Amino acid sequence: MSTEPTHRIGIMVVAFNASTTIARTLDRIPSNMEGLAAILVSDDHSADDTAEVASTYASRRTDLPITVIRQPRNLGYGGNQKFCYRWAMRHDLDAVVLLHGDGQYAPELLPDMAAPIISGEADMVSGSRMMNAGAARDGGMPLYKYVGNRILTTYQNMMSGLQLSEWHSGYRAFSISALARVPFDDNSDNFDFDTEVLLQMAAAGNRIAEIAIPTHYGDEICYVNGLAYARDVVIDVTRMRLARMGFGTAAPGTIPEDYTWQDAHGSDRPELTDLLAARPPGNVLDLRCGGGPLTGEAKALGNKVTAIDRVATSSVEESVDRLVIADLDDGLPDEILNSDQKFETVVVADVFEHIRHPDQLLQQLHKVTSLDATLLTSFPNFGHWYPRIRVALGKFDYDRRGILDNDHVRFFTARSFNRMVRSTGWETTQMTPVGFPFDVIDRGGHPGVAHRVRTILGRLDRSLSRRWPNLFAYQYVAELRSTPEPLE
Repeated sequence: MSTEPTHRIGIMVVAFNASTTIARTLDRIPSNMEGLAAILVSDDHSADDTAEVASTYASRRTDLPITVIRQPRNLGYGGNQKFCYRWAMRHDLDAVVLLHGDGQYAPELLPDMAAPIISGEADMVSGSRMMNAGAARDGGMPLYKYVGNRILTTYQNMMSGLQLSEWHSGYRAFSISALARVPFDDNSDNFDFDTEVLLQMAAAGNRIAEIAIPTHYGDEICYVNGLAYARDVVIDVTRMRLARMGFGTAAPGTIPEDYTWQDAHGSDRPELTDLLAARPPGNVLDLRCGGGPLTGEAKALGNKVTAIDRVATSSVEESVDRLVIADLDDGLPDEILNSDQKFETVVVADVFEHIRHPDQLLQQLHKVTSLDATLLTSFPNFGHWYPRIRVALGKFDYDRRGILDNDHVRFFTARSFNRMVRSTGWETTQMTPVGFPFDVIDRGGHPGVAHRVRTILGRLDRSLSRRWPNLFAYQYVAELRSTPEPLE
């Protein structure tokens, strides 16, 4: 007794000026492919009769579930894919395989492309012409395309941390549920869509598999501008790498991330820990403690720690003696202001740039601290060369993290910070410039290359930060002391 397939598979045929190849391509699709529920031919407003030829073929092949749609305008290669994937979602398909209407990719391998997704082994499958040594050249790939493919693939692997044998195949299969969770509609409408969606799938934690496919170069017309394509994919992976490091706005392949504990040389946390360790144990107030690592350090040094943050997490609750839930944008909470407890040390790490009135918070802290209290803080340096260049070029905008983090509402240089400090009854007793946290280079990149780059750039940046802190300090770590009266 036969059973119905448990997965509905769709074949998305993207076609442009393919009237001479589309029928032969459709004819090679295995009609007995298990789970085949739909074949969509999306004609991207061709100048020839691609749609008419495909429709005539569909009327004769009643054994294949073919739907032909001619786009009312040209969507571009990436735009056509977006339409196909949205169409697949509306028609309740479980998996799709992208097929080019020019016959460059073998339709006979459609079942093999879909198999890892149907079996649950992968969320995305990419056909590779480079898995078998020599196969690409034997199949007619021109030498210049082969060399360009290898160079670009090497660079893309290095930037992304992936280890794919090829990035430039247009033979792809996707799990619809996985594809629906990435913002592919935000991607390019051009040929670099393939790179961007691959970056998105990888960044979302999806499993990516490769299978070997044959190489075929016939008399089909190539509409790809090779130099423009190479430029676009290099820009895509470079933007992704820079965005993960904190430079630039969100790019394909980047995902939201919280502030994390940085223990690498050059981050602000070790300097704060050293300053905290130099203080005798006492009552410590930690403002907006985040994940709690610095708070845990304070408690390990014998301090009694009170923490204030907007949310409670298990890591924070375990590392403090008392946790108060409050938004520092509203100032210190009443239960702290009205308490008889006085604090000898206040830790304000990466806080002042996140609140609208940091001067008012500094004034309030006098009410809850002892006369000889010390305040340990860190803040990003808006005088750093990166925001200076962005402003000079007229491209000021917020980033995903770093100096121009999109949660920052105040910006400081060393001079403006000291001016605020003096006006609120504090004085700066120590200010240390801190270089760029080059540990972020390791995030998702090739580990060996990233480590070497981090080491070289880190040494140079630390030297420049010490010599010209106004321009090269990524942030400052400062120690403040309470004064009887404001100094201004």
